[in-house]
Amino acid sequence: MGNDDKIYLAVDCGNSSAKVGIFEGHTLKQQFTYSMQDELKFFLENFSTDGIIISSVAQDPLIISSWAAKAKRKYILDSSVPLPIKNLYATQDTLGLDRIAGVCGAHRRFPDANCLVVDAGTCITYDFIDKNGNFQGGGISPGLQMRFMAVHTFTSKLPLVSPHDDVPLIGNTTSSCIQSGVVNGLVEELNGIIIRYRQRFDGLKVILCGGDARFFENKLKGSIFAVPELVLNGLNSILIYNVGR
Repeated sequence: MGNDDKIYLAVDCGNSSAKVGIFEGHTLKQQFTYSMQDELKFFLENFSTDGIIISSVAQDPLIISSWAAKAKRKYILDSSVPLPIKNLYATQDTLGLDRIAGVCGAHRRFPDANCLVVDAGTCITYDFIDKNGNFQGGGISPGLQMRFMAVHTFTSKLPLVSPHDDVPLIGNTTSSCIQSGVVNGLVEELNGIIIRYRQRFDGLKVILCGGDARFFENKLKGSIFAVPELVLNGLNSILIYNVGR
């Protein structure tokens, strides 16, 4: 039985929830989000799989792995796990697991292209992998909610404002001025960084993921691929690469 017939699980545990992808080979069949640890534990204890990979920043991955009693093979993503790409990052032990999974997902989707992964989450991360499968690094910037929170936290009178889709260039209230500065400023940052990468790398594919991806999807210039499940796909590609070794 080849990989295309096997059932794999990719588990991405963040600070507030765990995302689980069920794959048949490289094809994502179903995905779930669990906000309660007991729900994830029950699912893993009762699901039979040919292999599971776990990426966790919030919980001990060894504990999560122990729940997957019916998994034939288990992998916990860390800096020692072999990757289907070449990692040129200078401090690999400090590299975020979601970042490395994201570029692996991008390389799986566009294996012969230069790719920039923009993950719009708590932080905005920019990660570049070239057409030869070399991950070179990128950048980290404060995310949308973090910027609104910073404006409120580090001043004595400015309110905490939530993002809106239709933001004016010229605000005429304090709240709309904050909206204008934060949202328009971040959109300009994103477009500016993307333009600089496009000027440097031919045929660049820009892939947008993360919790705020939908918010920015229609605000960015040029061709953008919005792939919300990119990290899960990247984790699965790492799993299959290791299963085949």
